Amino acid sequence: MKKRSNFSGKLGFVLAAAGSAVGLGNLWRFPYLAARYGGGIFLLVYLILAVTFGFSLMIAEISLGRKTGLSAIGAFKKLNQKYTFIGYLASLVPIIILPYYSVIGGWVIKYFTAFISGQASAAADDLYFGTFISKPVEPVIWLAVFILATAVVVYNGVEKGIEKVSKTLMPLLVILTIGIAIYSVTLPGAGAGLIYYLKPDFQHFSMKTVVAAMGQLFYSMSLAMGIMITYGSYMKKDVNLEKSVSQIEFFDTGIAFFAGMMIVPSVFVFNGGDGAAINAGPGLMFVTLPKVFQSMPMGTLIGALFFVLVLFAALTSSISLMETIVSIVCDKTHWSRKMATVIITIYTLAIALPSSLGFGIWSHITPMGMSFLDFFDFISNSILMPIVAFLTCFFIGYVIKPTAISEEVKLNAPFRREKLFVVMIKYVAPICIIIILVSSILSALGLLVI
Repeated sequence: MKKRSNFSGKLGFVLAAAGSAVGLGNLWRFPYLAARYGGGIFLLVYLILAVTFGFSLMIAEISLGRKTGLSAIGAFKKLNQKYTFIGYLASLVPIIILPYYSVIGGWVIKYFTAFISGQASAAADDLYFGTFISKPVEPVIWLAVFILATAVVVYNGVEKGIEKVSKTLMPLLVILTIGIAIYSVTLPGAGAGLIYYLKPDFQHFSMKTVVAAMGQLFYSMSLAMGIMITYGSYMKKDVNLEKSVSQIEFFDTGIAFFAGMMIVPSVFVFNGGDGAAINAGPGLMFVTLPKVFQSMPMGTLIGALFFVLVLFAALTSSISLMETIVSIVCDKTHWSRKMATVIITIYTLAIALPSSLGFGIWSHITPMGMSFLDFFDFISNSILMPIVAFLTCFFIGYVIKPTAISEEVKLNAPFRREKLFVVMIKYVAPICIIIILVSSILSALGLLVI
């Protein structure tokens, strides 16, 4: 049997897993949700959930991977063959996400090139984004570039590819995020946005705040998509598992926090915190922020730096998505990593086409009334991920029992938060996940505004 790849040590594992967790969701989704749901109160709820709900799910998935030394399908099969189907469901998530995520990654490259080639003013125009994404060829070229960049890293393997790139990109990403955040809060008029973002106002607290924070945490930390199981399978047995999970959470939450500090005060400066701008979702990054940069001194440079930062975040996440699929294919077929990577790259490009063309020549095709990209996002994020997370909690809580995970965590250190883990995985997390699933479906059907 071929020896399984490994991260060289704790640092490589933590940076790679943190790189997976830190993605576009941290840099645009977290800030606009924080702004929409009360700023400081959303931040407080998110932090509480991160150290309870998020911690428990992440330590469960990484432990499953390290315990079995296999990716999602093999891990569930090895522990209880009757529950192999959970692994298949988990594996579907990155298979669906990677193609449409690559479309957005291509948009990021386009905006980066616009800023470094002196087209910052053009990029700030209201029509620039819509005109670009509706084109039939150019967005496809950029998504192909993004997919190939991802594939090159995965092709080179765990230690020489993923770990090496993560060790470079993650520290740069942290430095850029903090740097731009500091610049944003020093702008004239940023104070009101900063206070709104940091000061909890309990008048803004509602069940929607909790659901939005849970959903963001869930997607932000790469849970329920087989990624953390795969990365756990590359983790050496002498690495302190609990401490590593805490450090991944610190990275992930820290980047999201500084992204909010970077974006929310900027939008307050630019338009007084206008609700329509801050609720723009992806448009906040591609429509509103270029205007913010244009209004800043040295805005072209800051904009270029920002889109480099976003590109780093997008790449570290797409690498983990592709790596998870490649790992599953290799485990199931015993193909070489290189062959699996080439085949998955071709698949990703082919399946990404509808998500790209769905904003242009295929815009008349709207499954469930959505664009292709929104449809794939809904199926993966709002349906499959909560189902996989719920089944994982049930599997650990009532099939193999929490002690199976605790034993893995305790291999080289005490499990300090073991009691919290057991309560969360058996009782609290399943309820939270059902709330996310139901609210997501009702929201998509127009029966609930989230």
